[in-house]
Amino acid sequence: MLKEVIATRFITPLREGGSLPGLVEADDLAAYVLKFTGAGQGRKTLVAEVVCGELARRLGLRVPRLVTVELDSVLGLGEPDQQVQDLLRSSGGTNLGMDFLSGAIGFDPLAFPVDPAEAGRIVWFDALVNNVDRSWRNPNLLMHRGDLWLIDHGATMIWHHNWPSAEASAARPYDASDHALARFRPDIAAAAAELAPQITAGLLDEVTAEIPDAWLTGEPGFDTPDALRRAYAAPLLTRAAVIHERIKGTE
Repeated sequence: MLKEVIATRFITPLREGGSLPGLVEADDLAAYVLKFTGAGQGRKTLVAEVVCGELARRLGLRVPRLVTVELDSVLGLGEPDQQVQDLLRSSGGTNLGMDFLSGAIGFDPLAFPVDPAEAGRIVWFDALVNNVDRSWRNPNLLMHRGDLWLIDHGATMIWHHNWPSAEASAARPYDASDHALARFRPDIAAAAAELAPQITAGLLDEVTAEIPDAWLTGEPGFDTPDALRRAYAAPLLTRAAVIHERIKGTE
């Protein structure tokens, strides 16, 4: 299970992206980028972050370590920005944290070359989870100590916003023509040969088990958190076997 920490100090808001994450210090004295349950995108964004982040890690891709962060809403009482104060007040309970990569800089495709093998693994993974938010305009990639790291997976698995149409939505092709790494001739075939066999029912059970029950309860059409976990796993298992044939725009 994800490590559990308690937020002890709100350091500063990070005014990047639509979710307004914040930087917090926790009771283990580490700093984490905090994504809030009270943000506009809601808990489904946090579920997507856990599923994609933990799956990427198991596939050997670099993602910041994820933790759950217990937040006491009183931490927001001294925050001068009313928007941030409201967000903290509305996010009491279990939130999502990720290791703060001190010194990391944003990826620039004009400054940092990426070999076709690594580009292929990342594009294949983004196609698997249908990541629509890794474009050259907004790569959601960081360079940290010479390595490429993946961040921000909230805009993935769009099918979980409409479960009745999930099967049809998950079957759609992936357009990579706007992908931040499309220019590096990603080797999709090699990535599929390496990664697709690793996507098993057992692996997806392990990944979805990391989602806190608190983010899964009350979903219409699902009686239990485990039933919803299986719904998250099913499209990924089906998609892994065929998505390499449906990636467009890397030719």
